[in-house]
Amino acid sequence: MTKFQDLGLKEEILKGIREMGYEDAFPIQEAVIPVLLTGRDVVGQAHTGSGKTAAFALAMLQEIQPKKGIQGLVMAPTRELAMQITGEIKKFGKYTGIRVATVYGGQGMGLQLDALDRGVEIVVATPGRLIDHLKRGSIELGDITHIVLDEADTMLDMGFVDDIQFILDLAPEERVMSLFSATMPTEILRLSEEYLKNPKQFLLDADDLSGEGIDQAFLVIKDRDKMKYLMDFIKPVKGQIIVFCSTKYRTRDVAKYLHQEKFDAVAIEGDMSQSRREQSMSKFRTGKVDILVATDVASRGIDVPRVELVVNYDVPNQELAYFHRIGRTARAGAKGRAITLVSYSSVGDWNLIKRQIKVNLTDLNKEMGIEISIPDPLKRQVPSRRYGGSQSRTGYSRSSRSGGYGRSGGYGGSSRGDARDDRSGGRKKYGDRGGKNSYGGRSRW
Repeated sequence: MTKFQDLGLKEEILKGIREMGYEDAFPIQEAVIPVLLTGRDVVGQAHTGSGKTAAFALAMLQEIQPKKGIQGLVMAPTRELAMQITGEIKKFGKYTGIRVATVYGGQGMGLQLDALDRGVEIVVATPGRLIDHLKRGSIELGDITHIVLDEADTMLDMGFVDDIQFILDLAPEERVMSLFSATMPTEILRLSEEYLKNPKQFLLDADDLSGEGIDQAFLVIKDRDKMKYLMDFIKPVKGQIIVFCSTKYRTRDVAKYLHQEKFDAVAIEGDMSQSRREQSMSKFRTGKVDILVATDVASRGIDVPRVELVVNYDVPNQELAYFHRIGRTARAGAKGRAITLVSYSSVGDWNLIKRQIKVNLTDLNKEMGIEISIPDPLKRQVPSRRYGGSQSRTGYSRSSRSGGYGRSGGYGGSSRGDARDDRSGGRKKYGDRGGKNSYGGRSRW
């Protein structure tokens, strides 16, 4: 493997890398860093946990000069991911004198303005709050030399493509730009064609959605039995655990139950204040609590190397969300485990995900001798008429379908929209994207 010292990085940066315990570069770092240092744009596709944050951060730190204004911009879809990126850049750049600020919605504008007033060279931002700062004039892009779009596919899914284009139209044309994404849908490729100049493409893990290195298993059970089996799976675990749920309501209920059972657990979901979310993540990252219960909004913003087990309490509604969830374990080449609890109503969704998994899955139903008994939804019980009254139907009345833990009832309704948990409202369109004043009203990130 290539050593970091062989990539032409400054001694100040190498010192920070060594202090973090790294010596060998990961494949995406080995491939991307030299290209970015030549001034060529990059499109990188790699699965989560592959080291792409260091790939763009180290190249940026190499080129940026202290006390010369904002020269680097990183855009990320969620506040958790933005804070994670900031933390990594600060560690790598500890001895460079380069300062970093994070701007995102949910935090007071005053705190961010104070940080910017003290002077920074790199800004890590969610698109919505970045535009707020651009409108105020507290951030200017005139001196930008490096731009990164991280998790570009998630930003697309969350409706940020217009925001990104608005921001990029304000940035200097002469800049080094990189775009990183776990997938490359058509819209992302169009974005790269419009804003990147002759980019070098690195599709290092384009075909690797297997979750290699993760021991993956599943159990098909009734939804009401999930909590019982969750307890069975987490009790023997000595390391940290993440439990992913479909909705914020389900997240709260699972976390509450774990507290009742005397487990040290914290939750992250969309209705929590930013300070509470940061407090929860801090407790989990520092090992003060053992279990994190979260919605998918947090699945790309959690980088904790000690996670031993990921439990999908609910099957995600998109195949890629599954791989982002389980990617929270087995970080940096370590081993990990992932268990998916499949309710009868989610068997179809789970079968779609299984087709994408290229490693052997453990069927816990066979190992544990648990029979699957999925009721036939086409069979309806029609009771006989009595005393001349009208015929009634049981089992398929509206009221009978509204309860329980299912996706459509009881615990917050549809599982769709986990990524929208943090969105506070509708988004208005801009008019002309040609200037700062053309931006209309917007929800805050």
